[in-house]
Amino acid sequence: GVAGCCAKTTTAPLDRVKILLQAHNHHYKHLGVFSTLCAVPKKEGYLGLYKGNGAMMIRIFPYGAIQFMAFDQYKKVIKKQLGISGHVHRLMAGSMAGITAVICTYPLDMVRVRLAFQVKGEHKYMGIIHAFKMIYTKEGGFSGFYRGLMPTVVGMAPYAGFSFFTFGTLKSIGLAQAPNLLGRPSLDNPDVLVLKTHVNLLCGGIAGAIAQTISYPLDVTRRRMQLGAVLPDSEKCLTMVQTLKYVYRQHGIRRGLYRGLSLNYIRCIPSQAVAFTTYELMKQFLHLN
Repeated sequence: GVAGCCAKTTTAPLDRVKILLQAHNHHYKHLGVFSTLCAVPKKEGYLGLYKGNGAMMIRIFPYGAIQFMAFDQYKKVIKKQLGISGHVHRLMAGSMAGITAVICTYPLDMVRVRLAFQVKGEHKYMGIIHAFKMIYTKEGGFSGFYRGLMPTVVGMAPYAGFSFFTFGTLKSIGLAQAPNLLGRPSLDNPDVLVLKTHVNLLCGGIAGAIAQTISYPLDVTRRRMQLGAVLPDSEKCLTMVQTLKYVYRQHGIRRGLYRGLSLNYIRCIPSQAVAFTTYELMKQFLHLN
């Protein structure tokens, strides 16, 4: 939970800009990444960069906690019950952990996106609780909170899978090949080798970059579906396939399916680096090695 919160707070302004650009908010759609980063504080103040971050923290603590815990549990189950080990069980456990965390915390993600997409002076939702009430009453009860779940689950499987797989593989190879150069004894257990902090950050960053590239078009699809009724073209984005086709036809690959990807690298690489590093440090701090 702490790892998730640290990671997301580090990159919250970039997250807000990404949502504004992905869904072509009419105030900022003519701008690029860095010009939007400059325009948001001018229009909405510096706190505008953190709009939706309260909902994000409420979501990310359980999300991070469930994901990291589920990863460790699934890894054990896959190893013991299915007899699968090596690098493949990391990929499978990571995918399953990501899907589990997403399904458990999806309504909070939906509310966070709606709050982050709002622009000062045009508020439809007054806060987290108001957004929950409005979505529940106006968009079909509980099913309204799970709009866009399918592309999220489909996108999360490769994202979380490759994220955990890449980090775990780099960590095990690094500690096996160059233990003195890249590793150090764990603070809570000198018999256990852990990566040095800067190496941890590097491995987490590489993991984030690879995972993001693979799953990004589904992230764009998810955001569009989540924003639903807020967007003028929402009736064309009712299913995952419809949304993918519509974005591709209207905006193409670079300006549609991969719009905001450069920002996502700037956002996701440090986010994953901080997440994995904080998680490794918290494990030592809480004597889990």
